[in-house]
Amino acid sequence: MSDSSQLPLDVAVLLPCYNEAQTIGAVVSGFREALPGARIYVYDNNSTDGTALRALLAGATVARERRQGKGNVVRRMFSDIDADVYIMADGDGTYAPQDARQLIDTLISERADMVVGTRRGVRADAGRQGHAFGNRIFNRLYRTLFGTDFTDIFSGYRAFSRRFAKSFPAMSAGFEIETEMSVHASRLRAPIHEIELDYGRRPEGSHSKLSTFRDGGKILWMFAMLMKETRPFTFFGAFSGLFMLASFVFMAPVLVEYFETGLVQRLPTWVLSMALMMISFLVFSAGLILDSLARARNEQLRMHYMTLPKLPAGLTAPLATPLAEGAASVDAA
Repeated sequence: MSDSSQLPLDVAVLLPCYNEAQTIGAVVSGFREALPGARIYVYDNNSTDGTALRALLAGATVARERRQGKGNVVRRMFSDIDADVYIMADGDGTYAPQDARQLIDTLISERADMVVGTRRGVRADAGRQGHAFGNRIFNRLYRTLFGTDFTDIFSGYRAFSRRFAKSFPAMSAGFEIETEMSVHASRLRAPIHEIELDYGRRPEGSHSKLSTFRDGGKILWMFAMLMKETRPFTFFGAFSGLFMLASFVFMAPVLVEYFETGLVQRLPTWVLSMALMMISFLVFSAGLILDSLARARNEQLRMHYMTLPKLPAGLTAPLATPLAEGAASVDAA
């Protein structure tokens, strides 16, 4: 068994924040206690309530991302920071910092590239029943469209390996970033693992930034775009089927009339049905071509992922000793 002190594990804790002054100080202190030696970064996303100052006083390295949205913050964090292991959590105090050790242990013991802390108490999310219902619906839809790798695609408490973080394109701008992470892992066939963790409630006076309908619409749109990019044959095949069905609907009465009378009296209807059938064939052909291109892109993405450094071999007891002390700070933007 290798000694973890001879294989220092560089851990970075990433906390994207927007107006979390009420909780961020306790969250930073909790991670400093749970992961001594880990570097803790708070990325302030245009907060107006002193979040950055409280994070700085609590001992975090603070940087700013001026493009609004969690996806923009995550993209910036993964670009700026180099580490062996990344822990991502929210600054609202709903995730327990002491669970981070379990995430890291699981990441290494399972030789995984991402570990997701699924939320045990998500239905009690500050009384937002709309969020709980949407969470169930979207998770079920995800499993239907993209596979059964994940049971909680919206969890914000995750551990990543370096090769996952540096291969993740992070194109999303907002809260749909967790969905993109999950699809990225499924595309790569990357080893992932889930562990169930308690999910706390926000303290009095702290409010969720999620909008049930607006963000729900963005997530649905992201599902559609990810389907188009990663599973184009299924995406365009569905549209092709709809056009073909519409063609048959218009075509059927014309054919019935023709077989009964030998005449085609509704010529415009027949022309429309043929046009819809041609569109169906064109859309199907586009899906077939794009599917081949998507497979080639997946192969290139996988090859790039394989060139990135994995976790050091032989780390079987990664947290038996304090984690490696941090490296250089990230300057504020």
